Amino acid sequence: MADRLFEEPRLARLYDAFCRGRPDFEFYLPLVMDAHAVLDVGCGTGELLRLAREAGHRGRLCGLDPADAMLEEARVCSDVEWHLGDVARSEWTAEFDQIVMTGHAFQVLVEDEQIRRSLRAVRQALRADGRFVFETRNPAVRGWEDWVPDNAVEITTSDGERIRMAHQVQAVAGDLVTFTVAYSCPGWERDEVSWSTLRFLDATALPRFLNEAGLVVESQLGSWSGNPLTPTSEEIITIARPG
Repeated sequence: MADRLFEEPRLARLYDAFCRGRPDFEFYLPLVMDAHAVLDVGCGTGELLRLAREAGHRGRLCGLDPADAMLEEARVCSDVEWHLGDVARSEWTAEFDQIVMTGHAFQVLVEDEQIRRSLRAVRQALRADGRFVFETRNPAVRGWEDWVPDNAVEITTSDGERIRMAHQVQAVAGDLVTFTVAYSCPGWERDEVSWSTLRFLDATALPRFLNEAGLVVESQLGSWSGNPLTPTSEEIITIARPG
């Protein structure tokens, strides 16, 4: 799931360049390949599902995202179902044996009721033997402290434009972190700046929300290489099933 600013078409076109080499796809792609019907919630430009098709996936692949500009990029891959919207408002029933939510998209759900509605919809969309796999950043590691302009990322487009993406934390209140993301380019008239808030739930809070929705934690991992979850793990990778 992309930042809301990626609803801007020119930034949606840059999303994959900023995310190039992301390690989570090495973890998620085999899971997608092993499932017949897959829903990617917050699919963004659809890169994960596109890779699955290229790798030979023959089943149903479905991507859902609230940003139409991102889906315009995704629709280049025409043999995947692309849906505009929010999972909490979806009406799928027992259609998928794998639902994934990559890119820390789960953290965009900041209110308790948002989380509950979304997880209920996920549970409804899953088959009885299905799995829901997603990840959140471990709040104990306080990764947001590295979200400073000195750690900005810069890319060069095929047209030779140099575009810089810089994060800056604005507020930390409980488990909510509010920050800005500024995109700048020497050739632009002005920077593009967005405000976002993410929720950092810990490994004990996540199961409570899942259980309320009829899901149970099957396992939790702490890294993309499959290491066990520890207090110092950067990621909380959760695999849940109907229960």
